[in-house]
Amino acid sequence: MLGIPAALSILLVWVPAFMSAALSLTTWNGVGGFSAAEPVGAENYRQIATNYPPFWPALQHNLIWLGSFLFIATPIGLLLAVLLDKEIRGTRIYQTAIFLPVVLSLALIGFIWQLLYSPEQGLINNLFNADVDWIGDSSINLWSAMVAASWRHVGYVMVIYLAGIKAVDPALREAAAMDGANELQVFRQVVFPSLRTTNVVVLVITIIESLRAFDLVYVLNHGRNGLELLSVLITENIIGEATRIGFGSAIAVILLMVSLGVIIPYLAQALRKDPTS
Repeated sequence: MLGIPAALSILLVWVPAFMSAALSLTTWNGVGGFSAAEPVGAENYRQIATNYPPFWPALQHNLIWLGSFLFIATPIGLLLAVLLDKEIRGTRIYQTAIFLPVVLSLALIGFIWQLLYSPEQGLINNLFNADVDWIGDSSINLWSAMVAASWRHVGYVMVIYLAGIKAVDPALREAAAMDGANELQVFRQVVFPSLRTTNVVVLVITIIESLRAFDLVYVLNHGRNGLELLSVLITENIIGEATRIGFGSAIAVILLMVSLGVIIPYLAQALRKDPTS
């Protein structure tokens, strides 16, 4: 039962990842099979760093997107989970309403927020009697896109944390309350430490969701004029008008390294704290 998922993961995830790493050291336009790929060493990486203007803004935007998810959207999702755990009136309604965006694709969310952000017909400008080009203005469109993405991510995180909080032994909370701990102290000293495994899941999902962002920005403005992301650059180079599979694969490897650079240190720290994990 474990062998089949492991084999599928290796075949569908790790084999393509290693192939991308190998292709990143070549130049290939996709014609003539793998044998037509010409080795160029680290030339693709050198060109990306020194002679590819969209790269550094895209990398910066991805890191901002990741930071926004980690330090704004994820804590909001945790806060909502804590509030809904109190079984207030209408909990099921609130939970469904907040989770609803998760069942929508990012492309559809992009279309919805494109309507909300429309300069002339958009709900936001009409509601506040404003004249803001939320998508066309390169100084604010990244933040506009992150608001749209966070709308979905908050619901995702909320459900995961809510499941984790429900799994905490109620006896532990009762014992802490009997010892005089208030609600904040119970959460900090009892509930949150019990969510270590949930935190790892949320961290991995958050990093994946933030770094793979493509559909949303592509719907909004094709990932240009302030919305450049690494995922858009990968797509443009691999399946765009100028097919440069080796060059696009090098960007994909960089994106993988960015994600692993965040995940691995956290996992190492978590395993040191809990050797039985």
